[in-house]
Amino acid sequence: MIDFVKDVRLWFAPSRLKDEGDTPDYRFSLANERTFLAWIRTALALVGGGFAVDQFLPDLRWGVRVGMAFALLAVGAACALRAVNHWVRCERAMRRHEDLPLSRFPVVLSLGVGLVAVAMVVVVLLGWTSGR
Repeated sequence: MIDFVKDVRLWFAPSRLKDEGDTPDYRFSLANERTFLAWIRTALALVGGGFAVDQFLPDLRWGVRVGMAFALLAVGAACALRAVNHWVRCERAMRRHEDLPLSRFPVVLSLGVGLVAVAMVVVVLLGWTSGR
């Protein structure tokens, strides 16, 4: 728990990372930043998909539409938060000459997106509309 609180503090004060060991080769820090940006793009796509489901599929039953939209929005929000946390943890590990942190989040993200995709396939096949 203490490490998590330290990590969150570093989200808002990344200059404190300088206190965490030696400066790594800039190429590694830049690669870490590119990975962070890829996670942010993924988060933005998920959030955009959530809004698209809600706004552009009005004929779906309310519960189905809101459920799929909420799932995409929630996974997008989790992805954005995980991106900054992973960036800080990797940067700290590189400065301390430690192994990079392992994460189960890619599996969670894949399962979340996969479940929403399966739900969308079911909706398309069964045609769950509001009956207008």
